[in-house]
Amino acid sequence: MAYNLQSLITILQQILHPEQTHWTFDHNKPQLESLLQKAESLMQILEKSSHTQIASFESQIRDTVFKTEDLIESQMVHQMLSHLESESLTFSTPDLHQVTQELDSAVVLMAEKRTSSSDLQQATQQLEPMKLVEELEENSAYSSRSKNDLVGVDAILLELKVCLTNMERKVEIIPIVGMGGIGKSTLARNLYDDACIVSHFDYRGWAAISQVPNVREIMLSLLRGQDEKVGDQLIGCGEYELREILHKRLFGRRYMIVLDDIWSTKVWDEIRMYFPDNSNGSRIVITTRESDAAFYVAGSKSLHHVRLLNKSASRDLLCRIAFGEEVCPGELQGVAARIGSDCSGLPLAIHVIGGLLSKVERSRDVWENVSTDVKASIVESDEHFSNILYLSYNHLPIHLKPCFLYMGAFPEDYEIKGSRLKSLWIAEGFVKSKGDKSLEEEAEDYLKALVERNLLLVRRKKYNGKPVSYSIHDLLRDLCLRKANEEKFLNLKDSMHRVSVHSSSEIEDVCASPQLMSFARSFICTGKKIASPVFSMLRLVRVLDVMGIEYKEFPKEILQLINLRYLAFSCTSGLPIGISRLWNLQTLICRQGMMLSLPFEIWEMSELRRLRLVMLIEIGEEYRFKYVHKKLYKIYFVRITPSMIRNGFFETIPNIISLGIHFEDIEVDLSHLHKLEILRCHTNLNKDACCFLHKLRFPCNIRKLVLNECAVAQSFLTTLCALPNLEVLKIRSCMFERDREAEEEEWEMAEGDEFRSLQFLRLSSLNIERWKANETNYPNLQVLYVIDCKELEEIPCDIGDIPTLQTILVYKCGSSVVASAQDIHKVQQEEYGNYDLKVLIPY
Repeated sequence: MAYNLQSLITILQQILHPEQTHWTFDHNKPQLESLLQKAESLMQILEKSSHTQIASFESQIRDTVFKTEDLIESQMVHQMLSHLESESLTFSTPDLHQVTQELDSAVVLMAEKRTSSSDLQQATQQLEPMKLVEELEENSAYSSRSKNDLVGVDAILLELKVCLTNMERKVEIIPIVGMGGIGKSTLARNLYDDACIVSHFDYRGWAAISQVPNVREIMLSLLRGQDEKVGDQLIGCGEYELREILHKRLFGRRYMIVLDDIWSTKVWDEIRMYFPDNSNGSRIVITTRESDAAFYVAGSKSLHHVRLLNKSASRDLLCRIAFGEEVCPGELQGVAARIGSDCSGLPLAIHVIGGLLSKVERSRDVWENVSTDVKASIVESDEHFSNILYLSYNHLPIHLKPCFLYMGAFPEDYEIKGSRLKSLWIAEGFVKSKGDKSLEEEAEDYLKALVERNLLLVRRKKYNGKPVSYSIHDLLRDLCLRKANEEKFLNLKDSMHRVSVHSSSEIEDVCASPQLMSFARSFICTGKKIASPVFSMLRLVRVLDVMGIEYKEFPKEILQLINLRYLAFSCTSGLPIGISRLWNLQTLICRQGMMLSLPFEIWEMSELRRLRLVMLIEIGEEYRFKYVHKKLYKIYFVRITPSMIRNGFFETIPNIISLGIHFEDIEVDLSHLHKLEILRCHTNLNKDACCFLHKLRFPCNIRKLVLNECAVAQSFLTTLCALPNLEVLKIRSCMFERDREAEEEEWEMAEGDEFRSLQFLRLSSLNIERWKANETNYPNLQVLYVIDCKELEEIPCDIGDIPTLQTILVYKCGSSVVASAQDIHKVQQEEYGNYDLKVLIPY
């Protein structure tokens, strides 16, 4: 685990940074500087070395790095807890000298190894720089691989489509069976998203079952339907209540349900009764590796087996992954055929190897080397598919390996947001700052690189195709766990550098070793219950993620964890005085239902990068802001008061990118926040419907705007049209101006008003009755969502003439709105031949 050097380098750079104010030094500073120099030199050598060259030194480097981190962070924590932070940061000179010598020895040995290696130039492939992928929070249907990546399955795809849409009225169960990694889920996903299938069924639902099924989570997944969101009222329901809701939702509808990755029959017995037979052609698709389970669920129905690819299909799929739309060069076709054949027809292995080949030099010599490695990994091996996956891991650049292994910390089929992953990697010290890019931008590049190598799957995307959340194939997760065990990365009996627990029994096991827990740097718990005294064991922890557990009171033991960089939890009370003791904290996430205040001292925590708090942050009249938070890029959300503005709050967050604010009758000038792209505005909507939004001044870079419980005046909407970069506009639970004669809320676009960059418009929970607009008002609109607007008469018919429009979704609206959307769809198809426009009307 030589790549752990980056974490050590990050710690040393923070301690030695000229602007840090927590520590002074006496005689140890030159030693620390020397230690940093040795670590950086070794890291540079490792980045240019192959897996083969590194392998014999990994354990030595790993153990030295662990020892050094323990030495430095233990002393820092000891001095902070002993209230000695004003004194010099002092270490044992012999200890520092020993670890410096050990790193120096590794530098010399690695340099000699590189010099003696004759094939170094072919051993290492460097990543090309990646472009920043910007994060938005629109949800769309998640996807695995595109249909273009399905090769050699045309026959079974057609067969399954016939089964789904035939005239059989009785509910049918359609089993898709095959080994892990063969593409069952990908096949089911392509059917699920097929336009013909979407239009055929009234309701579709997808749930991942996995080896340890959770019936409540299955119900919630199926109730998400096409909207991909679960309302607060459903989250608060119990398991049996959710089952009844699902049955009522499906009753009388023609539905398609996908139960992905069934391992046993028990879960089917628990949920089967909630899928009604409406005698209208409903279908239930299951995917499983277990033929016995398929026979049990589907009865005498024939199983649809997904077969391994033949040599020709394997070659075609490999070339498609490696070259995209380009044609495989003639000189590489022979070796491509051999590599595809050596993958034994397993699509997952081909995708992973294809992802690797897409990054290496397109020369015959390099491809021949990869071919030799693939063949060697599967000869006379009972675990040849795993070995193919090992090969892809070994070829990863050194900075991506810990990011990939981190996925082993989460349960099977776990879906994780990209924003969370990036914050975790940064807190762990995995992400290296280079040039003008922020750490978040670098971490985004890491995510993109892992997806391009087919080691991470994109689970959900934005309307514009940009990723929102990710998961990992279960075979790759098995690889993560094995490699994490080999490299002492996750839970072990003799070393707990990172602790990941998902059940009560796992929590009991790790808590039985308090001495080992004291050296853990991460504690991630996806379970529902854990006693707060566990926290007192985690003396050096950097990451504490217990979001799934709700505490009535903030666990005071957390205030002793002063090495924390990342804290995520749920609490029904506010944060306590003393939170600023967590001076290293970068990410603070607290989920709760009450609007409570946050201690003002939060603004004295100089390392903060991300605040996500479902509470109001209020500042007293007397408080004066002392720090400029140059690293803080995201806040959600803060209550703006006159005293905050007078005392210069907005001047302390110059680099903010995403901001949520709650304000009332005050001037709020954001025009100087030149990096601000995402803004969420909340006000207290009352019967007087006072419009405070006209007192808001925007920066010109605003790309996404969310208005929640605001009074929206026509003049304000005209102001929004002047924002040149506004791409996403969401208006929820707001009140529009009323027509003076009819006394009805309406939105009438004024002549010349033009949202020239707007691509996504969402109107939800509005009492608006009339909406007057045409194609000239939204010339670049791609997606329109109209949700829970029960008073709205219709969608303007001219909206259909927008040339860029791709999707209209109508949900929980009156019949006249549904009819207007259907009319737009019909006119576009029959009069203009526009078959690209999708109109979605989920139940």
